[in-house]
Amino acid sequence: MEWIDRAIKLMKPHAERVCLRGDTDFSLTGNFDRWSEQADVVFGMDARGGLIKRAEELPRDVWKGLKRKPKDTVKTEERQKPENIKERIVKEREYKNIRLESEHVAEFEYRPEKCKKSYRVIVLRKNLSVEKGQRRLFDDIRYFFHITTLRDRTAEKVVELANGRCDQENVIEQLKNGVNAMKLPVRDLMSNWAYMVIASLSWNFKAWFGLLMPNRERGEQVLKMEFRRFLNTLILLPCQIVNTGRKIVYRILGYNDWVKDFFATWERIRKLKLCME
Repeated sequence: MEWIDRAIKLMKPHAERVCLRGDTDFSLTGNFDRWSEQADVVFGMDARGGLIKRAEELPRDVWKGLKRKPKDTVKTEERQKPENIKERIVKEREYKNIRLESEHVAEFEYRPEKCKKSYRVIVLRKNLSVEKGQRRLFDDIRYFFHITTLRDRTAEKVVELANGRCDQENVIEQLKNGVNAMKLPVRDLMSNWAYMVIASLSWNFKAWFGLLMPNRERGEQVLKMEFRRFLNTLILLPCQIVNTGRKIVYRILGYNDWVKDFFATWERIRKLKLCME
């Protein structure tokens, strides 16, 4: 994990506060004391027997209900939700179904064996209902643990911050399967590195295009958009090229909802280029 120490040294001159987020694979407790002196950390911890026992021994009054933020905010009127056909089929055919009933958070102090100081552990308790058809079989309690140095945030905010790293995992997934940046078609390391960097530029192009959109809401949609959808809606536009006497005319032969955003962004880029000249 020497690259983590190098990353901290590179980021510290450019940021007032550095925060490292990672899943359970990053929970190398022998490095916690050194990392915590240079940056804040929020890492997942494996739900092992000792931590589960500590969570089960917590008083009932320390648990607080966790309310997740809605993914989207309704600005007009909330539409009526369609029938959940999948849920109905699961009940009719008596498939096994796991449903989330509630979520609660609590915290306690914990000192790993390889550490000289204690850390704050946020525990997320999920109450899952295991059902089969119309019958409720039993409740399944699962625990998720996050170890952190952050003391100025509530337990709910720490869980939200830890879950936010999933966006980066989505980026990695898109680099793997969206732009195929990690196919590594060449046998030597340097060439594969160059191929990965070149292929990643297409993902960066998507991000730059979204940031330059005049309509901020549409730009945020582009930032979260999968690369394949971006390719089909904004890149692979059917176009007829007409070469006249004095100019070249590009005629868009297919229309979708993103064409107007495409031209608005292109016009903004053109104006920015004229200002730079």
